Amino acid sequence: MRKKSVFSLPPFLGLSNSLDIIGDIGIIRSLPNTSHSLEELENFGQSLLQRHKNIKTIFFQSSSVDGAYRLRKLDYILGEKKTQTLHKEHSCVFSVDIENCYFSPRLSHERWRIAQKVMPQEVIVNMFAGVGCFSIIIAKKHELTKVYSIDINPVAIKFMEKNVRLNRVYNKVIPLFGDAKIILKNKLHGIADRILMPLPEKAYEYLSSAILSLKKSGGWIHYYDFEYGKKTLCVLDKTKFKVSEKLNSLGIDFNIPTSRIIRSIGPNWYQVVLDIHVLKLPDSF
Repeated sequence: MRKKSVFSLPPFLGLSNSLDIIGDIGIIRSLPNTSHSLEELENFGQSLLQRHKNIKTIFFQSSSVDGAYRLRKLDYILGEKKTQTLHKEHSCVFSVDIENCYFSPRLSHERWRIAQKVMPQEVIVNMFAGVGCFSIIIAKKHELTKVYSIDINPVAIKFMEKNVRLNRVYNKVIPLFGDAKIILKNKLHGIADRILMPLPEKAYEYLSSAILSLKKSGGWIHYYDFEYGKKTLCVLDKTKFKVSEKLNSLGIDFNIPTSRIIRSIGPNWYQVVLDIHVLKLPDSF
């Protein structure tokens, strides 16, 4: 009998574009306009287990990230049946439940980029903190920094609290459960040197709330968004124009010294970030 060969990687399943590795879990990401049989996925998963000895479990992502908790549908393919793992990044370790919390290893460079911009003794508000990755990396790098870390997903908050313990950043990263708009208005008004908004689906809607949390003397807002465009320069210009219109309508004195495309998320769709320097808040704030 002819021995069944291990499934080779087709062009549309290149490792760099279609595989997320979170701890010891591999996630084959679905791509637009493609479909895969269970046998293909099992064979592809088996080849991944052979190539990556650190991977113990394979899932297939069968939906996009969606909903208030930013979750994706995951179908088990091979290996240990588990959704929790430990992921190491920038000298930190993160406990993650990939089924019930949002986490993307593709933001690793961006998390480190932001941590390098933070100055000593800053007060930071992370409006959409997830399991705490941005916040904890900052707190580990900067000894006297305090990061208020908000999320609306109760499971993410539990893992954030665990990650605070794992990384020994007690009293530096402060987990807060609830809607960022409400928490900023009631508890964190006018206290922040820097605001992180790593939720592209909600950042524009919550921009006014972010301004409320800044100190009167101003500060920084790291604003994330999804934008469509056939040219990357056009994508950045569209995002800056939209945000500038909003801030001008609020009477904010600001500039945007840095803007960049983080990654492609689909045909002509990109995740972008603007580093907004708010110079001063009007008296109305």
